[in-house]
Amino acid sequence: MFQIKQPPLMSCRVRHSLPGRMRVDCRGLKYLNGHRGDIKEQLEGCAAIGSAAVTVVTGNVLVTYNPEQAVPEDVLDQINNVVGAWSLDAYKGEREAAQSRLLEERRLQEEPISETLQRIGVTLATLAFTWLSPGRSKPGLVGRFLNMPALTALTLSGPIMKNGVKSLTHQGRPNADTLSSSAIVASILAGQSVSALTIILLADIAELLTAYTMERTRKAIRNMLSVGEEHVWRLREDSTEERVEIGSLAAGDRVIVHTGEKVSVDGKVVQGEAAVDQSSITGEFMPAQKAKGDDVFAGTVVKSGQIIALAERVGDKTAVARIISMVEEAAHRKAAVQNTADRFSAQFIPVNFALAFLVYLLTGKASRALNMLIIDYSCGVRLSTATALSAAICTAARNGVLIKGSNYLEQLSEAETVVFDKTGTLTEGRPVVQTAVCAADEIAEKDLFLAAAAAEETSTHPMAIAILDRVRRSGWTIPKHTDNETHTAMGVSTRVGRAVVRVGSQRFMKESGIDPTPVLDRAHRIARKGENVIYVSRGKKLLGVLGVQDVLRDDMKKSLNRMRHLGVDDVILLTGDVEQHAEIVAARMAMDRYHAEVLPDEKAETVLRLQSKGARVVMVGDGINDAPALAYADVGISMGTTRTDIAMEAADITITGDDPLMIPSVVRLAQKTMGIVRQNFATAITVNTLGIMLASIGVLPVFWGAVLHNASTVAVVINSSRLLMHDMEQSR
Repeated sequence: MFQIKQPPLMSCRVRHSLPGRMRVDCRGLKYLNGHRGDIKEQLEGCAAIGSAAVTVVTGNVLVTYNPEQAVPEDVLDQINNVVGAWSLDAYKGEREAAQSRLLEERRLQEEPISETLQRIGVTLATLAFTWLSPGRSKPGLVGRFLNMPALTALTLSGPIMKNGVKSLTHQGRPNADTLSSSAIVASILAGQSVSALTIILLADIAELLTAYTMERTRKAIRNMLSVGEEHVWRLREDSTEERVEIGSLAAGDRVIVHTGEKVSVDGKVVQGEAAVDQSSITGEFMPAQKAKGDDVFAGTVVKSGQIIALAERVGDKTAVARIISMVEEAAHRKAAVQNTADRFSAQFIPVNFALAFLVYLLTGKASRALNMLIIDYSCGVRLSTATALSAAICTAARNGVLIKGSNYLEQLSEAETVVFDKTGTLTEGRPVVQTAVCAADEIAEKDLFLAAAAAEETSTHPMAIAILDRVRRSGWTIPKHTDNETHTAMGVSTRVGRAVVRVGSQRFMKESGIDPTPVLDRAHRIARKGENVIYVSRGKKLLGVLGVQDVLRDDMKKSLNRMRHLGVDDVILLTGDVEQHAEIVAARMAMDRYHAEVLPDEKAETVLRLQSKGARVVMVGDGINDAPALAYADVGISMGTTRTDIAMEAADITITGDDPLMIPSVVRLAQKTMGIVRQNFATAITVNTLGIMLASIGVLPVFWGAVLHNASTVAVVINSSRLLMHDMEQSR
């Protein structure tokens, strides 16, 4: 609604073409100045192209070619291939350029709330004293600046005037503060010092609402991620404990964490065992068992047991501290609509001055001209937009969703393509045994599992863990066995009693002289369901097969359906898993298409290819193998039980819980936010335009012009604040 649709960044289009000569436009070239020589060299190395001239200022390339060797379509394809190789650099450059173009205004909403409250208190007291004072008269020109309301207005407007003058002298243009300063001084000159105070009062109320919203946002994020401990127990060299402030910790210290306490450092367990609740960081519902050598992270809670952790990162270097810092820095990453609001406000300010001059020339009435300065569009549009975006981030943080910048809300609201990773995202990332098939009736299922567990007991492979977990949950005792032997790419073997137990692939069975025929049909059916088939034998006898599968998350299908209802029309599976498993998962989830057996860098390239076609891409992954794709998607969403620093730092939005329904809930929140922003734009423009029209014909006095303008500002800010009460749980 607020932006002109531009061609995709890396799309190459022919501007004009003659036989043997072609000029091609590509917007991405504007951000590739450092690679201009390389692009020219690669283009001239193409078989059909004779010479190339790359112009980054206008974003086009002029090539000459032999028309007898190639047709224009082939030349355009070659240019596309060469320029497309620099997609990552172009997208990075575009984002950096977009941030550098943001218009800077005085950020009153970042002033302490206490200071704003003091200003409002002083203004109200002055207004009350003025209204109660009898015998008010209009003093001379100098006297108009020396009465109490005028002096109060001038004192309180000091920061506003300072920034307004600075904008004129340093940036060469007026800003909202320049306009407000002019209106305040003009009001006092006209003997309307009460109107000047009213301008300041209502503006401060709007600023207070915005400041309150942003303060709640910061608090929600800090509560979500904070370590929450002020003192910790440190182990001295003589093995005695001492209670110290958390700020005094250093890398290399040994920290003792008791039951019920939060871990205060990132480090490794050097002694003890404990069940640690990592849900606030990784989203994992069940506490993780931590023992010597395991990693622990600041902000997690010891539910039972006691550990001694060797501090590796403390204070601002912990994963949680880095995340909080990134989120606070992200406040400067304005959404495009917020930048549009600032630009709209700044561009309309000179119009206010022009209207004031024109009205004075036509009517000779200073009061009517003054209203042209008092009634402006900037405050309402600017403050309500910032409040809406901040309130949405606050609401998300309260519900365990970390949004690292308001720009991601706008992009998420416009998303039409969503790319999903499989393992750990669509699936739980914890394989389980789904099927057990015995090769003969006389073979018990228990014997099948115990044989497999004996061979897999020392393995850390996910499928081995699934088998061992099933045996332990059943309360069975794994039989004694010799050391396990690994057979690369085939399986493992061990000796139980006198018999050799083998666990692995069909090929492993055949090469060991074991006939897999009795279970082949059922094994094929298991494989068609997307399960990994594991053969188990003892001696020369086949015991059976186990089907192990990483199960799909509950409610994931429902989540995808809701996203389609919200306007997402292209859902893609992107996985490093084998083709067969990818096809099965994509079919079960009713996804539009899939790409299997892709490496992490290939995932990023796939995302960029989608973007080059003009799609707004959201990537949902686990934050480890998906880190490049998460980084280059328009919005990267991380969820699942993955490692903290990668999962939360690579993504733009982090869902700390494991509930897939939070994905459409965040999309719905983003869409509601942008809807409220559009409402505020329409309201502010309509009300203030009406006010300007009424003031110019003399119907609206100066005082009521100030009330109308500032009341509309307060109204749209309150409308934005409604997002603080948005219920993401109910919207699921």
